[in-house]
Amino acid sequence: MSLNGKRILIAKPGLDGHDVGAKIIALALRDAGADVIYTGLRRSPDYIARVAVDEDVDAVGLSILSGSHKELVAETVRCLEELDASDIHLFVGGTIPREDQDELREAGARAIFTAEMPLDDVVAAIDADLAS
Repeated sequence: MSLNGKRILIAKPGLDGHDVGAKIIALALRDAGADVIYTGLRRSPDYIARVAVDEDVDAVGLSILSGSHKELVAETVRCLEELDASDIHLFVGGTIPREDQDELREAGARAIFTAEMPLDDVVAAIDADLAS
């Protein structure tokens, strides 16, 4: 498993101020060889999409604990599409109820990760997705 040469943006959309999980994922992806860009806290979907395009990333990972995951994923996908960047893969992690996961996939999330998932499994899933 190697994410060498892959550029991944990790973002905290919305008003959620808890970023420990985002930083852990960012470090795990970096350790797997990815070039990781972290946007910091409380970023808008528009800002996230613009940074993703400006940084020429392969994927965007949204870390959401606030409960507004459905709206934030849909809005981020919409913003990426407006910038002709729908080829950028999007994954989401955080506090995501099982009953919301299908809707997130339909909105454009390629993968959904929860806190119970081992880091190695998360990294392997992102690696496999970006390889396809």
